Amino acid sequence: MLSDELKEQLKSISPDIEIIKQSWDQSQFESEFQSLEQQTIQEDFWKRTDQTEILKLLQHIKNLRQQYIFVTSNYQDLNELIDLFSHDEQELSKIKIEVGQLVKKALALKVQLLLHEPQDQSNCFISINAGAGGTESQDWADMLLRMYVRFCEQQKLKADLLDYQPGEAAGIKSATLYIQGPHAFGLLKSEHGIHRLVRISPYDANKRRHTSFAAAFITPELPEENISIDQKDLRIDTYRAGGAGGQHVNKTDSAVRITHIPTGIVVQCQSERSQTQNKETAMKMLYAKLAQKAQEEQEAKIAGIEKKSIEWGSQIRSYVLHPYKMVKDHRTDHESPQPELVLNGDLMPFIESYLVSKTK
Repeated sequence: MLSDELKEQLKSISPDIEIIKQSWDQSQFESEFQSLEQQTIQEDFWKRTDQTEILKLLQHIKNLRQQYIFVTSNYQDLNELIDLFSHDEQELSKIKIEVGQLVKKALALKVQLLLHEPQDQSNCFISINAGAGGTESQDWADMLLRMYVRFCEQQKLKADLLDYQPGEAAGIKSATLYIQGPHAFGLLKSEHGIHRLVRISPYDANKRRHTSFAAAFITPELPEENISIDQKDLRIDTYRAGGAGGQHVNKTDSAVRITHIPTGIVVQCQSERSQTQNKETAMKMLYAKLAQKAQEEQEAKIAGIEKKSIEWGSQIRSYVLHPYKMVKDHRTDHESPQPELVLNGDLMPFIESYLVSKTK
């Protein structure tokens, strides 16, 4: 019966509704909304220099609040309507449309509420590096690059390829993407770490099973004033770009590599025609990496965390294509028996599980 089908649909999002309620109660959104609204009705509000920022924040919280009220109240109302019209197929057909809309809105709101950290709204950089293992790992790094590009396409995020270092026989040694869009860092921060692939190697004539590793480093873009850089600490090299990037890349020494001598951090960009533009983008990456390094060192000092190498035992997620098919996140235990979908960018279930685990 249609009523049973609709009940099951609502039941399937019951855990999401609970997470939404819990996240809303734990946040300060309601009290912040009341406070900001009170400020805007004061007589002298329009004289304040920060009125634009306050109104912008109020509108953001107001939109979230409206979504919260819509989702939670509709969830209750639709359950009651299904009971009321359980034998009226015509009415149930109308309710079915509303249930479908509610499911989509609930999932979207859950992610928004889970992305409450200040940096979650930032654009970000994804740097992918092949681990030890030559062609196998370089091919795996290229598969990860494709996975993240596909994910960005699905989520309507803009992904620009800033740097691309091709592998010797196949794949890539490294690549860097610049991701722009709503909640770019918040959505992708769960991907930071080492990824492990198990498969029958297409490069092994004896068709043996191989294990490969590649690392993804996710860095939020931050305002440059958050960290200072002494120009004397920089070594700037220019070189002729190669690999992906268009026909112009091999014609001029437009690519830029910047080394921060005290930390050894190296960033490079070859995506633009202009050396100046590439230098500006590389500096953005450097600011972001230095800020993240400072934060990670502080957190590591508190938690006693050791930085892990790109090798066995340190992976955050495993992608097994043989002898069985399974993708498993080792932090949340979330699994998918469809690695083809995951490698084609279907990462939201893993991202949601990670975000939920951080609230516990």
